[in-house]
Amino acid sequence: MKKIRKAVFPVAGLGTRFLPATKSIPKEMLTVVDRPVLQHVVDEAREAGIEHFVFVTGRNKAVIEDHFDIAYELEDTLKRRGKEKEYQAMMADLPAAGSTSFTRQQQPLGLGHAIWCARDIIGDEPFAVLLPDMITLPGERGGRCLAQCIATYERHGGNVIAVEEVPEDQTHQYGVVSIGADKGSEFEITGMVEKPAKGQAPSTSIISGRYILDPSVFDVLARGEKGAGGEIQLTDAMKTMLGNQPFHGTRFDGFTYDTGSKLGFLAANVAFAMSRPELAEGFRAELKRIVGSL
Repeated sequence: MKKIRKAVFPVAGLGTRFLPATKSIPKEMLTVVDRPVLQHVVDEAREAGIEHFVFVTGRNKAVIEDHFDIAYELEDTLKRRGKEKEYQAMMADLPAAGSTSFTRQQQPLGLGHAIWCARDIIGDEPFAVLLPDMITLPGERGGRCLAQCIATYERHGGNVIAVEEVPEDQTHQYGVVSIGADKGSEFEITGMVEKPAKGQAPSTSIISGRYILDPSVFDVLARGEKGAGGEIQLTDAMKTMLGNQPFHGTRFDGFTYDTGSKLGFLAANVAFAMSRPELAEGFRAELKRIVGSL
């Protein structure tokens, strides 16, 4: 069983739900507390043992590359002004030389197409995919979502999808999996459907933005078959693989925030601020003051 060393981050989206903020700033660089959304996702990948970070970008996303590079003038200024704490924090986030790769998705043809664009960088080894809108905090089992997915992969091999539960009347908004042999925190996946009609979902377990995939997915995606919305859908490719490849679901027991929606973005700021010991007490008081004045 090969180690999961590489992860793909599809970051070519336009972020139209956050206009006008995203007119000149990529949505992935909006901040949750004091870190860009994408940095939170990269942190999760690094904590899970990922060694190589592959970003599938688009036009006007050069600032993402700059964020993961040295910033000589800023670093020099911090050192000269004696801001050692801020300097060390920046350097701790800097990826090692050669551990980041950037490739372009020239057309918005869907998540499956974005992942296919990373095929030559990934090569012939299993890899992780992290959707950059989704950021997570640990649950009772410890570790964030990708770490729990990798633990499932190390037990079973094959492909792994992180899932979470939603109310039945919301399943039509998501990709939903069918559940086979169930072992509690993980289970066999026997099928999946993208945005099923209301009342037709096979379960209430939705695909939540973290994957471990066998490299054979690239062969399926290379066919360029379009699905919902006229896009090349990752869910369709995984459905094609399902008869020949094992798939397991991991029930993530932590907390996921969809920063691609305004409510999810605001909730993420609250949750991550409350997870910071130096901010929690003062922020809680501010929240009580604001809520009490409404």
